[in-house]
Parts: sequence; structure tokens; C-alpha cells
Amino acid sequence: MADRFGWWSAEVSAWGKWRSFLDYTQTINSWFLASMTHVIGAIATGAEIVLAILLLVGFKTEGAAKLSGLLLLFFGLAMTFSTGVKGAFEYSVFSASAGAFQLSLMKEKYFEIDAILLKRGSDLN
Repeated sequence: MADRFGWWSAEVSAWGKWRSFLDYTQTINSWFLASMTHVIGAIATGAEIVLAILLLVGFKTEGAAKLSGLLLLFFGLAMTFSTGVKGAFEYSVFSASAGAFQLSLMKEKYFEIDAILLKRGSDLN
């Protein structure tokens, strides 16, 4: 997200600013009205931020991982249908999506807030 908001230097940026990110969003979502690009970009960015935080702290991991997998899958499909499959493969979008779905299937909880909540719930019974 830092790249989209212009927080990285030009040497390491893909977009460098919000407008460039929205231009790319319009490119891969060309079937949406151009006026919806701001909304789509904001929703995608917000979802990525929230899901990343949930996954990092381990809260509601299963749901966050499934939603992350869907978000990545939709992104990969949008890339494929608009610019071809090469970009989706080069950026490993489909393997990242599969990894997120795999994470959602893990039943063992270790260093997660979910594990603490699960233990607390079983202690109350």
C-alpha cells in the first residue's frame, strides 16, 4: 500500500502515486465504468490493508485467509482477461491465492490471537 500512496522512492516503486495505481486498476477492470475506478481501487486497497493486518496478528485467520484467497484469485483473473496470463504468472498471483486458501484450511493454531481465544473458550467450559 505504501507504493500506492507515494511513500516509497521512485527506484523501488511500481506506481509511485495513487493516480498511477488507479490507471492500472482501470486497465485490468475495463469492464467496469471508468467512474467506478476510484471506488474499486479504494475497496481493493482497504480490503488488502484490513486482511493483511488480520493475517499478521492471527485474528479470524480462517476467514481472512479465504477472503485474501478470493481477492487474489479475482485479481489474477482480472489480469488474465485484460492483459493476458503472463503477468499473473510472473507475479505469482495464482500461487499466492492458493497459499491463502491453504492457510484457511490449517486447523492448528499457534502464534495467533485465535489460539488464545480458542483456549479461553475451552477453559470456560
